Amino acid sequence: MIAEVLLVLAGHPSSLFPENHTVHPSFSPLLHPGEQQCIESLGLIAFRYRTIKSLCAQLQSSSSRYISAVCASINHILKDDYEALVISTEERVLRRDATLVASGSFVPLSSIRATFAEWDAPLLALVSLVEELRTRQEIQPGPLIDLLLERAKTGVHRIAEIFTQLSHAVERVWRVQLIAFLIHGSVSEMNPLVSDTYTFLDGSLPSCMTSQSRDSIIYVGRAISTVKAAKWQKQLPTDLAIEHANALESVMPDDQPNFDRVISQIRTSVSEWLWMNVLTLQAVEEAVDSFANYFLLRNGEFGLSLIREIERLKISRLTVRSGSPSMIREQDLNLVLLRASLGTTAQQDPALSCLRFLLPSGPIRPLLPSLGGGVLTNSLSQSIGKQLDSSLFTSTLLGTPLVLTYTVTWPLDLFVHPAELSSYGALFSYLSALRKTHSNIHTCWSSLSNTQRARRRWTGLGEGGTAGDLEARKELLRCGWGVVRDMSWFLDTLMGYVMIDVVDVEYRRMKKQPGLISTVPSSTSALNSTLGKHSMPTSRSAASHIGGPTSSLDFTTLRQMHATYLDRLLTGCLLTNLEVTSTLASIFEVCERFVAQVERWGGDILPALLFEGSLKGGDGEEVGALVKERRAVVVEINETLHELLMTFYEHLSSSIFQRPFASSSADASKSMALGGHTTFNMSRIPVTSSSKSRIMADKADIVDVRRHVERLMLRLDFNGGFSKFSWGRKDKDDDILGDL
Repeated sequence: MIAEVLLVLAGHPSSLFPENHTVHPSFSPLLHPGEQQCIESLGLIAFRYRTIKSLCAQLQSSSSRYISAVCASINHILKDDYEALVISTEERVLRRDATLVASGSFVPLSSIRATFAEWDAPLLALVSLVEELRTRQEIQPGPLIDLLLERAKTGVHRIAEIFTQLSHAVERVWRVQLIAFLIHGSVSEMNPLVSDTYTFLDGSLPSCMTSQSRDSIIYVGRAISTVKAAKWQKQLPTDLAIEHANALESVMPDDQPNFDRVISQIRTSVSEWLWMNVLTLQAVEEAVDSFANYFLLRNGEFGLSLIREIERLKISRLTVRSGSPSMIREQDLNLVLLRASLGTTAQQDPALSCLRFLLPSGPIRPLLPSLGGGVLTNSLSQSIGKQLDSSLFTSTLLGTPLVLTYTVTWPLDLFVHPAELSSYGALFSYLSALRKTHSNIHTCWSSLSNTQRARRRWTGLGEGGTAGDLEARKELLRCGWGVVRDMSWFLDTLMGYVMIDVVDVEYRRMKKQPGLISTVPSSTSALNSTLGKHSMPTSRSAASHIGGPTSSLDFTTLRQMHATYLDRLLTGCLLTNLEVTSTLASIFEVCERFVAQVERWGGDILPALLFEGSLKGGDGEEVGALVKERRAVVVEINETLHELLMTFYEHLSSSIFQRPFASSSADASKSMALGGHTTFNMSRIPVTSSSKSRIMADKADIVDVRRHVERLMLRLDFNGGFSKFSWGRKDKDDDILGDL
């Protein structure tokens, strides 16, 4: 009987169990109920063992290398542990082991049952696993690893150990694919991890992998693959590839901290090698200059020309003849870029071909500024406290979200990432909205001045009409001039601060960084000859030695400098403060509404003397109805503007003491969210020892970004208008130009 039971446990068929694990009815009368229960329990263990073996044999022929790895690992575990237990038990019986054989001649079934009791739960868990794999034979490695890791989270130590071993078996196979892509830039034809466009396929990654490691793997793999495909004169050194492969083989993806650390180190090493051999300092400087000229509007003539061309495009589509297409498409806007460059310094700039506009909402019909005031009264309360939406400024130029982007090609995409392009796009939307509003206010000022000079040719020193009309028209004109004066003053101050104190200062500071003030070789080969041989420097932070030892610059430090540059720009431009930015958007909207209202009135605040309602009627009116209507509109705009300006200054003042403007050079963990997209965060860049020392040295002579904001507050409160609350105490009947 014992020999028969051991054979059954080893996986052999027996007449004891004709079906499943139930004892044959002929044997049941001969057995004690306790003995029958023990035999059937052992039969259940044997049945599960045979089920696992048979399903693994079927799954071994699967086209998925990962399922085959799971089956091979299960067979290995069963052979080393379960089958070895069967053989050792039989050996103990034959040797008449006193712990198993009672009185040297009797083997209790309960002892055999107790010996194999430890396999009850593990075999049940393995049966459940192989049955699920049979129904999901096309399962991808990511979900498979997640499944095994999830089942390893149990209080039964033996089950957790087995599923951890199975997970590691799959991870080892997956790691081979990863090493092929990450170290050699090659993609397998069977069960690949990435597509031809270097994006991860669905289910190719386990969920335990962080987004930072995913980005780094794509970054490094694409770089190595592109260098090999381009047959670059220098390839990744063999010893460096072996070092990276050994580092990867020492960690598993489920060991998240160590895996992230190894991937980060590989990215840093490859980035520095690419910086020394592929990406030149000249290309980086040209990219920084191009971004500053077009996204930060340092090329002023091109920026103004672009705004005018977009306005001209809108008007041409609005005045198009019936039957002709009046939609504005992306190709129309890209043509506007070329037209705007004519006659400017950007006309011959090759970087202009990399610029293009995107319409996230698709082709649209042109829109003009709205005269409605309902949205303005509630826009501030609705925007405060919410996440900053990039559409606050992206809709200013065209009336619908419009995004300027830059086509980044190899090898520049090693330096500029999509997150940084998103930050540049946010800066362009903000600066172009400011420039457009500022230009429109100046145009409105010129229009008011021209119409007043034309009117004075006939009215002399007054504004025309009777004595009563003259006073009312004078008050309306002075109120209008006061509004446009305040708007022009505020936008002049903000424009001067942004372009001079922030953009120009930060740009020059970036260009004066050590390593960027140098004579740059004109070609990659010249740079390579300067940098030397294939091998990586021991410290992994040696840089391109251009212009002497004091100007050494490694790739990680360069990325850190650019990240600091972007963060300081975003902070200095007030884009990291939600309340301030929302208030600014409302101020721009009020200014656009006033300009549109003046255009609707024919370019003048006062109605013409011969217009109906311009003068008071004969029914006892104190003033003309048209003058009264316009005064109500101008006064409402003036009150809204002053309220927004006071709110803006209050938020700015409180922000200084709450320190929300601290730059990421002091706190690298900060980031800014724009429309659901996170802008570039410096904390994602691995910092080497040389980078840390450089940053600590820079902190000694870098003025905190808050100084930028304090300069803006000094500009705004130069005459004490905000700090003394002179606007807040001014009554409606006070002369709006009385403080001149």
